This record gives sequence, C-alpha cells and structure tokens, in this order.
Amino acid sequence: MSETVIFGGKNLPDVYRDIESEVRRYCRAYPVEFGRAKGSYLYDRLGRPYLDFLSGCGSLNYGHNCEPIRESLMEYILSDGVAMSMDMYSVAKTGFLTALRDAILVPRQLDFHVQFTWPTGANAVEAAIKLARKFTGRANVIAFTNGFHGCSLGALGLTGNSSHRASSKPLLTQVTHLPYCDYFGPTVDTAAQIEKLLLDSSSGIDAPAAFVFETVQGEGGANVCSPIWAQRMQRLAHEIGALTIVDDIQAGCGRTGNFFSFEDLGIVPDIVIMAKSISGFGLPMSIAFIRPQYDIWNPGEHNGTFRGNNHAFITAAAALKRYWSNDRFATEVKEKAMLASGVVENIAEQYGLSAKGKGLLLGLEFSNTQDCAAVKEACFQDGLIIETSGPKDEVLKILPPLTISRSEFDDGLQIVRSALNKVHSSSRRLATVARAAT
Repeated sequence: MSETVIFGGKNLPDVYRDIESEVRRYCRAYPVEFGRAKGSYLYDRLGRPYLDFLSGCGSLNYGHNCEPIRESLMEYILSDGVAMSMDMYSVAKTGFLTALRDAILVPRQLDFHVQFTWPTGANAVEAAIKLARKFTGRANVIAFTNGFHGCSLGALGLTGNSSHRASSKPLLTQVTHLPYCDYFGPTVDTAAQIEKLLLDSSSGIDAPAAFVFETVQGEGGANVCSPIWAQRMQRLAHEIGALTIVDDIQAGCGRTGNFFSFEDLGIVPDIVIMAKSISGFGLPMSIAFIRPQYDIWNPGEHNGTFRGNNHAFITAAAALKRYWSNDRFATEVKEKAMLASGVVENIAEQYGLSAKGKGLLLGLEFSNTQDCAAVKEACFQDGLIIETSGPKDEVLKILPPLTISRSEFDDGLQIVRSALNKVHSSSRRLATVARAAT
C-alpha cells in the first residue's frame, strides 16, 4: 500500500501527487478519497457522508448506484453478455433502441435517427457539427456567449470560456460567437441583433452550417433561453439554410423536468446531442438524435471503437424503462423543481444574490468570485459537494440527483445557508477591521 502524505489539506495516497497530471481539477476542490456511493451521497474512505449537489456534472441524474439499474447490469455481466461490439448488432443495443423508441420518441412524436458517437459529449458535438458542415457544404458555425460544449478542438471552438480556450486558441476557427438570450440583460433583444447580422450580406459573417446552443447553459452560469428566443433562432437558421443543434448534454435526460430540455420551448431541433445521464449509471455514452433528412453519412464515415459499449446500453435501457415509461417521474421532477426554485429564490433574496436556472439545474449568482468560492469551500467542509460555474465562477450551481428526497434537498440547502452565514459574517468582520484601521 502506498504511503500517504498531506497535500491539498488532507491525507491522500502519494501516488496522486507523484504521477497524476497537473490537469486534475475537481479533486483539488474536494481533497478526500471517495470509496462508496449510494443514492444522493458519496462516502470517503473513512465513511464520512457527503451530500452530492454535483451529480457527476449531471451524469448521475438517477443518483449513485441506482439499484434497479445496477441489478440489470450485474445480471447482464454475470450472464457473459457481450461487453463491446463496436457498431455490430447486439441484444443489448436492440434493448436500448427499443426502449428509446417506445418510451421517448413515439410518445413525443419525434422522428429521429440515433447515431452512437461515444464515449463523451464532446464526441457527439464533433459528430453533429461535422454532419451539419457535410450537409450544407458550409464551414462556419454559430455558437453563443457563455456556451460550453467540450474540450476537443471542434467542441472547444464552440465554447466561450477563455480559460478552456487559451491553450488551443490559434486552432479554434470557423466559429462565430453571438450573444445568447439576455446576454446584455432582459431589455436587449439579442435575437433581433442576430437576425440583423445574419440577414445582412455585408455583416462579414459567413453563412453558417448550423446554430449550436444549450437551452440552459450549465457551465455558463445556469443561463436560460426563452421559448421566443429559441423559436427565432430555429426560424432564422432555417431561413438561411442552416441546421439547429441543441446541446442537451447537461440539461437533458429530465434535468429540466422533461426528457428533452427543448420540449416546452416550441421547437424540434434538427440534431440533438446527449451524453452524461443518457446511460443512466454514469457509464460513458453519447448519442446524436438526427432528423432523417440530415442523416447523410456514408457507412463508417464517422466512427469510434467504443460506440458499442453494451454495458451502457443495458443501463440506459433500464433507466428508460424505470423512469420514463410513463409521466410519473417527470411530474415528480417538476414538483421538486418548483419547490426548489422557491427556496433558492428565498435564499437569493435573503443574501442579496440572484437566483438562476430551470428545473433542477439552479444557481445562486454572487457579485464577486471570492464569496462564491468561499461558500463552496464552507459547504464542502460541512459535507456538501457543490460546484461553481459562470465565466468567473461566480455562480454556485445546484445540480442534485433528480431522485433526491425532499429531506435530503432541504439538508443540502441548509448547508448552503450555513455557509452563506459564515461567509457574510466573515466579510462583515473584515469590513469592520478595515474601517477601524482607517
């Protein structure tokens, strides 16, 4: 067994310090070694519980080790089910596609082909923009301020955050970034600005292959687009011969209350990208839903070895059957979201913050990054895993499992309140000291 050394404030095996890349991130914010997880909780190796308001960045909508899903996977593995089959036919793939068709596509009257892009959301983004460029014969793509779409070159080109873009900036081309809904505030009509630019042949913006946007910007700070804005973007895209691509990687799979986040916006995108919770169990899986007229791939033109991860097929099918065979789960999520939104708005009003988000992707926006970081750290010390987002990490992002109980959610928000009290008390003390010194 490795000896342990103290770094990052905790006792951790020295192998992390010695050989893991400096690129590691989340472990720096939560410097404990986790050994077990169940439902809404992670447990460190000493058994201390941590309520999880991060949910694998939205990869664990059904919580940790959901028993019905886990049992389906264990049964499949113990029966020597095929683990990896590239894109060959398999019993596991049949089961997933059938469940997807019956539980999701048919009830919503959605006519989509399903492309397995595997294994990450960025892979799905790359496939979608590649297909849009192939279909239209155009290179430029319209992306939006504060969007996040992944860290591979094509996906990174669409991403707005400068810290992610910095190391590859010279290679990030053929993308035009335009203002997202309410980017300049609620009184500025960014849709009208975009329409003016793209309908003007002298604007200097090349005709695009696609518009790519999130209906709720998770990493961008829990920013929400309005139905009218989304409808105008799709209408404009089609008017100028471009495709509409909705990135539902974090906001999909029930996060906003509906399986797809666009269901209450009055649009049906030409391509929808999903990853994260689509596998139902945190296993790598990503797909692109494509309207049939745009599915013009040649066989093998876009591929990937691990697009046949049969274990993810099994868990994804189990999740669809368990949670989406009727409207019960979606109704429960919407009810939780309504209650949660009210509590978050109350907290925001009490502490002079701004409440943001939709469904169970919520945020508390601070006036400065330092207080937001301090609240996050105080939450962790009190047993809550929670992250920040936004261009300056000024938004405390609330992203619990959709299966979280009311009492667990209340416990988590009480930890947030306690952390806010600590930070505000500390800020007042520092201000008093500063005034006394002058």
